[in-house]
Amino acid sequence: MNRGKNLRLWLVLGLAVALAGAVGWMRFATPAPPTGNLAGATLGGPFSLINQNGQSVREADFAGRYRLIYFGYGFCPDVCPTDLALLGRGLAAFEAAQPGAAAKVAPIFITIDPQRDTPAVLKPFVAAFHPRLVGLTGTQDQIAAVTRAYGVYAKRMETGDPENYLMDHSAMVYLFGPDGRPIAFLPHQGLTAQAVTDLLVAHVR
Repeated sequence: MNRGKNLRLWLVLGLAVALAGAVGWMRFATPAPPTGNLAGATLGGPFSLINQNGQSVREADFAGRYRLIYFGYGFCPDVCPTDLALLGRGLAAFEAAQPGAAAKVAPIFITIDPQRDTPAVLKPFVAAFHPRLVGLTGTQDQIAAVTRAYGVYAKRMETGDPENYLMDHSAMVYLFGPDGRPIAFLPHQGLTAQAVTDLLVAHVR
């Protein structure tokens, strides 16, 4: 009799542990919400950088257009090319569906690694993801200033080879309005091309 009770007790405990594990997995493995509202946030501001053609570019040059911005680096082994490919595909789908509205969107890539991301390096890099993607670089001080202004985390990670270091950084797609104010963002986790398209459909007029 006691053996039967003990067996039932262990079965109940085992089921409880399995359920708790399932709930815990759902809690931590489910992707974060696909969008974030930035209305009222104090992000962004003026900058003066150099594009992939070696030309000076200011934040004011994008006045009147929506800015779809991503911070990363050309030597990134995984996250940046993945996110930029999704950004490019999402923007292309929006262009196909709403070409007039899409013309108001300026896709922008800002490097966090100006030491290696020269205009010559950026030119083929950004062209691989979208024909209108603007690549921006600058001096170390200029890039440090723009990352601070846009709330971007970036830190050099040494690998033992000074030429092949990595950059630890935050990864998200920002959308700024024609007035330069932040509208929303898409985090790396759960990012899809459809999410980029949906973001543009929801906000670009």
